[in-house]
Amino acid sequence: MTQPDLKECLPKRCDIYSGGAWQTPISGRYSDTLNPANGAVLASVAEAGTEDADAVVARARKGFLEWRDVVPLERARILKEVAALLRRHGDELALIDAANCGNPYTEMRGDATIAAAQMDFFAGLVTEMKGDTIPMGPDRVNMTTREPLGVVARILAFNHPFMFCGGKMAAPLAAGNAVIIKPPVQAPLSALRLAELVDGHFPDGVFSVLPGGTEAGAALAGHPGVAKVTLIGSVAAGKAVMRSASETLKPVLLELGGKNALIAYSDCDPDKIADAIVAGMNFGWCGQSCGSTSRAFLHDDLHDAVISKLPEKIARYTPGIPTDPSTTMGALVSREHFDRVMSYIESAKSDGARAVTGGHAVSDGGLAGGCFIAPTIFADVTPDMRIAREEIFGPVLAVRRWNNEAAMLEEVNGLDVGLTCAIWSRDLATAHRAANRVEAGFVWINEVGRHFLGAPFGGVKQSGIGREEGIGELISFTHEKNIHINLAGQ
Repeated sequence: MTQPDLKECLPKRCDIYSGGAWQTPISGRYSDTLNPANGAVLASVAEAGTEDADAVVARARKGFLEWRDVVPLERARILKEVAALLRRHGDELALIDAANCGNPYTEMRGDATIAAAQMDFFAGLVTEMKGDTIPMGPDRVNMTTREPLGVVARILAFNHPFMFCGGKMAAPLAAGNAVIIKPPVQAPLSALRLAELVDGHFPDGVFSVLPGGTEAGAALAGHPGVAKVTLIGSVAAGKAVMRSASETLKPVLLELGGKNALIAYSDCDPDKIADAIVAGMNFGWCGQSCGSTSRAFLHDDLHDAVISKLPEKIARYTPGIPTDPSTTMGALVSREHFDRVMSYIESAKSDGARAVTGGHAVSDGGLAGGCFIAPTIFADVTPDMRIAREEIFGPVLAVRRWNNEAAMLEEVNGLDVGLTCAIWSRDLATAHRAANRVEAGFVWINEVGRHFLGAPFGGVKQSGIGREEGIGELISFTHEKNIHINLAGQ
C-alpha cells in the first residue's frame, strides 16, 4: 500500500476557519498538537476562546441566512461535490488522523470512506424534509413545513476525528443550517485540512472550524446564537454541554459513553464467539470506541473453550507505528489517557482478575516514548470491579461467566449507560427476547461492531440523547412550523 507524505498532507494553516477565511485567535494563544506514537509536535494550533466563539457564531449566522435559501437540490449538488472531494483526498486525511490520534492508517482510510458516504446519503435526503396537511374544512388550509434551525455547533471526539468532522457536518448542512465544528483538542488537524479543501464550496460562514479546548466548547454550548449543540464524548462532557445549553433552552444531540455487553448463550460456537469478542472490542483503535463491547458475558457451557481461543484470536492485533500501512493496532491518543487506562489495568490485577492476554504497556520494537498498550483481556472478573462497571475507553475487556439468564440480564442492565449490545445464539427466539430486555439503543444479533447507514444509532439512559446516521438525524436539525390559511377571510 502506497501512501502520501505526511509533511505534504498537514494543513498549511492551523488558525480558526470562519467566514470563508482564516482568523487568528483574539488571545493569540496556540498549543502544540502531538503524535501519540512518539510524542513529536505535529503543529501549533489556535486555541480559541469565548471571544473567538462570539465572532465565529456571528459570521456563521450571516452564512446561514444565505444558505437556508439555497434550493434543496442545489444544496445536495454541493454536498455531493464535497463527498467526491473527501474521496479524492481520503488517503491524506487518513494519514493525518493516524499521526494525530494514533489509530492505524488502514483503519482511518475506512473512516474517510464512511465520511464521504454519509455526505452522499444526507445529500440524497434533502427532499425528504416534508411537512403535512391537516384537514380543516373547505375554506381553510392547514399545513406544516420543515425549516432549518440556524447555527449548529458540533463538538467532536478524538477517536475518529475526520469521520466525525466530514460525516457529522452532512445532516445539518443538508437541512440548510450553518455548521461550526469544534474538533477534538487532541487531534484537530484533519478538520483544519478539511477546511482548506472545502474553502469556496459553501457561502462564507456556512462551514467553520473552531479549534480549542473546554472554553471553546462551553462558549458554543451556551451561546445564544447557536440553535443546537451536539457532542460525541464522555458522559461527564455530555452533562457539562447539557448544563450550558440549558441557559438558552437549545436542543442537544449527545452520543456518549457505554459499557457495552456481548452476551453469548450456551448453543454458540466457541470459535465464532472468540472472533466476535475480539472484533467487538475494536482493538485496532485500542478499544477507543464508545460502542465497543467491553463486557463479555459467556455462558458456563462455553466459557472455558472461548477463553482458551482468545490469545490466538487476538494475536493479529500488535501495537505498531500508526502511519505504517502494515500496523494493525495503534497508540492511545495521549499520555494522559495512556496513564488512565494503565490505572484500570493495575486495579484489575490488584482486585484479583486474571489476565488472559496483555495487561502491560508496549515499548519495544521502536515504540519507546509512545502510548502503546497490549490488547488486554481479563477473566475471573466480578461485578464489583472497576473494569466491570466503568468505561475504560482503552484496549481492556472484562469477561464474566453466567448460568442464570435473569441474573445475567440484571447485571447487563445494572449500569447507568446503555449504548450497544451484541447477543449471540442459534435460537433466534432466545436472542430476540434478550434483545427486547437489554437496555441499549443499538443491538446486534449474531453480529458485532458494524454500523449501517440509514439505521439510527444512539443510546439510552446516560449514553445519550437522540439518534444519528439515519433520516431522524436530518429531521432533528429542523423545526416544524404550522401555517394556517383562511381562504374565506379575504
